[in-house]
Amino acid sequence: MTKYKISRIEAFSDGVFAIAITLLILEIKVPPADSVHSVYDLWQALGHLWPSYFAFVLSFGFILIAWTNHHIILNFVEQSSPAFMYANGFLLLNIVFLPFPTGLLAAYITTDYIQPAVMLYCFAYVFQNFSWNILFLTIEKSKLLKNDDVVISVYNRVRRTAHYGLGVYIGITVLAYWFPMTALGLNTLLWFLWLGIGLHMPQKTNP
Repeated sequence: MTKYKISRIEAFSDGVFAIAITLLILEIKVPPADSVHSVYDLWQALGHLWPSYFAFVLSFGFILIAWTNHHIILNFVEQSSPAFMYANGFLLLNIVFLPFPTGLLAAYITTDYIQPAVMLYCFAYVFQNFSWNILFLTIEKSKLLKNDDVVISVYNRVRRTAHYGLGVYIGITVLAYWFPMTALGLNTLLWFLWLGIGLHMPQKTNP
């Protein structure tokens, strides 16, 4: 099987991650000037934007963690393959999609119509996790992993976490049908789980 250099994939992926993070802030709208008639009005309007702040921080953190783990995983592979490139593109597709459910969550989290917004937001995480599993599968099928015992050990641990995480994300999405805020809270807890995994992965690998 023909294999390709990984550098262009990493550069392209970094650009997509940067765009997705930038799009998040565009969902926070400045209060219109014609609705503000005093300093108090402006402070009040800014306070009413708390759902947007919350959704922004939640999704920014998720994308940042995904980018960090993606960067580390790419350090674990020596070369690329067409299957890996398409799998990586699928992962990026899910990253770029996240600003939409983020904006929807911010708009409806304080309303009586929160259920669909939270379900779509959680469902976006299901597909994100699914795309990680596809990426790991192509790494194994194309035999792209570095021949290093530490790398293989850490990679297997991350792969297993992603595998079991898929079922957890699906369960949370189903739970959101009846208990949207509980599901959102559990989704946030998984944010910290992935953060911990990223912090404990080695930052350098043997050449």
